[in-house]
Amino acid sequence: MDKIIEIKNLSKSFGDKKVLEDINLYIRRGEFMTLLGPSGCGKTTLLRMIAGFLQPDEGSILMDGKELAGVPPHERPLNTVFQRYALFPHLDVYDNIAFGLKLKKVPEEEIEKRVRRVLKLVAMSDYEDRDVETLSGGQQQRIAIARAIVNQPKVLLLDEPLAALDLKMRKDMQIELKEMHKKLGITFIYVTHDQEEALTLSDTVVVLNEGRIQQIGTPVDIYNEPVNCFVADFIGESNILKGRMIRDRRVAFIKHEFDCVDEGFGEDVKVDVVVRPEDIYFTTDPAKCQFKAKVNTCTFKGVHYEMWVDTDTGYELMIQDYDPYPVGSEVMLYIDPDDIQVMKKERECNTLYGTVKDEETIELLGGEFPLKSGFEPGTEVKVEIPFEAIDLMDNLDDGVLTGEVHFILYMGNHYHLTIKTDDGDFLWVDTNDIWDKGDLVGIRLNPENSKKEIKISKKDEQAQ
Repeated sequence: MDKIIEIKNLSKSFGDKKVLEDINLYIRRGEFMTLLGPSGCGKTTLLRMIAGFLQPDEGSILMDGKELAGVPPHERPLNTVFQRYALFPHLDVYDNIAFGLKLKKVPEEEIEKRVRRVLKLVAMSDYEDRDVETLSGGQQQRIAIARAIVNQPKVLLLDEPLAALDLKMRKDMQIELKEMHKKLGITFIYVTHDQEEALTLSDTVVVLNEGRIQQIGTPVDIYNEPVNCFVADFIGESNILKGRMIRDRRVAFIKHEFDCVDEGFGEDVKVDVVVRPEDIYFTTDPAKCQFKAKVNTCTFKGVHYEMWVDTDTGYELMIQDYDPYPVGSEVMLYIDPDDIQVMKKERECNTLYGTVKDEETIELLGGEFPLKSGFEPGTEVKVEIPFEAIDLMDNLDDGVLTGEVHFILYMGNHYHLTIKTDDGDFLWVDTNDIWDKGDLVGIRLNPENSKKEIKISKKDEQAQ
């Protein structure tokens, strides 16, 4: 396998904030790789470290087997295309593209030959004498790409280069970028938060969140075989549901049992299940029907109808279909085995570590929680708190701790929230209440909400 770039154990912090943690990946020669994730996930920081604009705290970046540490950006055999095109307003199109070649003292004949070649490649052959400020956004982006590739880099880095364009222009430029990549044959490393863009352009997609790689794979793999709930939710629309693996090739969710193609999870094991909205089918054949539902909403989305249905067991599912079904209608539904994606559960409860303060109090996450442990003051303990045993309060003063709603996952009949506390720790909460991302909340315990007990044990021992 011909690797052009290898990234090993890469980490980066800004102050107390860890932006990237233990990143390991490689990029093949000639590959179109996309770094995909929400704002703040670390994708641009990773790109800037490859470019040489930032230095890692730990780890290494190798290009053709050689360490890049200490090599300044202008000496690395790569070029970067930025979201803000960074064209020189006092130079025309030709001189903008030729600028880097002139700095390298490339002969004038060679400069002209290369500039005209890349102008043709980006479909801007008649624009060499134009003032760059008279060009449209899409035309300026083409010139920025031309200026980067005229230097014949081994790798082209693209940092959300289409973000400033309108939707139609962005779609057109996606097609052109894909064609450029094929013609040039060089390695593209592309940063975006646009899932559709990543799936359209890439040979390989790297999904990042909170500074860590969540999944690496082809667009088809990422979409059809997400490894966790974050990837499933972030890439396209999904129905994400709690499930139970009965045995190999048999799974239960929405209080029904289904055949599936997954194996190796064990028997009677809790799992998460993903079903894409386009993979739930309507039927009029009672023999084919696996469950029934009532249509709640039906909205035309251009190429399909999006319907929300309430199942006969109290779950809400999204379905996408080319044919509409009237609101209020009773429908029969089925799911094919290979359209059910089973995933291991990332966690079954909040596992926290703290110290017994007194008979009725444990210090956790910088706060004091009313919990009876039966252990002596000063004992270090592990506390396992069910997701439903945490209450979120509008009034911050009503909580033992305060935090912010960081991520929201709808699970068919409840919301699974990720809460980031003021100290940067994470808690997970199951609730029927509706919150928005970014909401500030007070956090307290309410064991009566949960069917499971809060378990307390000495640290590194079995829970009691």
